[in-house]
Amino acid sequence: MTASSPLSSSAPTRVVGTDGLELRKPHEMIVMVPRSARVTLTARRIYTVLLQVSQARLTAMASMPLADFMFEAPLAAVLRTTGSDGADRTAAKRYLGEMRSLEVDWESTAPGDGVKWRGFSMLSEVALEVRRGETWVSWSFPPSIMTALREPSRWARIELDVLARLSTYAAIALYEICVRYRDNPGGVTSRKPVGWWTDALSNLPGGDRREWRKFKNERVKEAVAEINQETDLEIELIEHRQGRVVDEVQFAVRRRARSPFATSADKPVDANLVLRAETLGIREIKLDGLIKEFGDDRVREQLDALERRAANNSLRAVDNAYSYLRSLLRNEREAPAPADADEEPDLESPPAQTAAEAVAPSAAAASTTAATVVTESATPTTPTDSAGERIRMMRREIEALPQAQRQVWVDRALQALAAKGMLTAIVSRRAAQGDVMHGLLGSMVVQTYAAATYGADWNTA
Repeated sequence: MTASSPLSSSAPTRVVGTDGLELRKPHEMIVMVPRSARVTLTARRIYTVLLQVSQARLTAMASMPLADFMFEAPLAAVLRTTGSDGADRTAAKRYLGEMRSLEVDWESTAPGDGVKWRGFSMLSEVALEVRRGETWVSWSFPPSIMTALREPSRWARIELDVLARLSTYAAIALYEICVRYRDNPGGVTSRKPVGWWTDALSNLPGGDRREWRKFKNERVKEAVAEINQETDLEIELIEHRQGRVVDEVQFAVRRRARSPFATSADKPVDANLVLRAETLGIREIKLDGLIKEFGDDRVREQLDALERRAANNSLRAVDNAYSYLRSLLRNEREAPAPADADEEPDLESPPAQTAAEAVAPSAAAASTTAATVVTESATPTTPTDSAGERIRMMRREIEALPQAQRQVWVDRALQALAAKGMLTAIVSRRAAQGDVMHGLLGSMVVQTYAAATYGADWNTA
């Protein structure tokens, strides 16, 4: 690297997204109170997945998209991310349509914050269409929700695989409230009137107006027991009385060691993983077979490698992305030793990479780190660290470019993908929407910009 190396500049810590099953839910969106209609358990789960998929897309984008931007995902993948086996597909279509007109109040759990947004529609727009025999859903949010999702100032970490194990609406609502306090030194939630809790834990418009004793016995006790059994939280109801009447309630919250509640076979499918595979031309049904055989973590890791490989202009195009990915996974299992050759073997034997390429996470991987904030490690720098940091620096440089200059590199990347026969309709549509730093297209933009700016060896040690 020369003196003009991208590593010579300092960049601030930045928030990045995740392709994992975690939502950084803004505090102002923790409590959802229906106003116009009942919200079902399935609808709330689906909505949480839409938020998580959208957040991963937003944090991978260089800037906030235009107001008409539509997120998208295969409906089956969305349902399976909720833990459903797909049997709820007909109902899901109805719920998605209803979300556009269903109004809710969003409220923070912090003392004194009160209602943040009143009377918001859950979705601004939603559409369903069939592509290659699969139903896809497209959606958009009100601008305030988009801003909060992309750059939350305070958030709670919501794990989608945990939500998939909770079987009642009250349990999910209570878990999302309590999870915010799992690392709180005080170990208790805010103290709120009983009416606040019945509103927050009920899926009915106007809340559940029965007396607290009945609501507690029929809803709260069951929710507490399920959370204590199925999650990493242990919570306890604390009632405060005015005379003989319970007028305020809070919960003690303690973190406990996470048990292996769900095996890899039980984990819900990550809709973001399905999206990335679809971009490369890998159908969801085929990806599902690989996930069942190898697990989503290994599939995600080798999908990173496939994206890097597809974006490498010095190697021939991948003719069959699914076969290539399957070979990567099988060869990893059978021969884990790292490869260091540059030549291209046969498709069923994935191409060996240079040492730098083998250890470098892709641009997509850099934006899909499970941690929400990327910081420098206190451990000594390793080749993996430096290669990954070079890619992150490239991303930051591209994101800092004026829109017109950045578009030049996007256009070149699109031309390179077209030359390789990998410019799919999905990639073109996302490019038109400004979603250019994610997945295969993001990898190609980084490769194209870096090689032209710093030379072909920009990512070598």
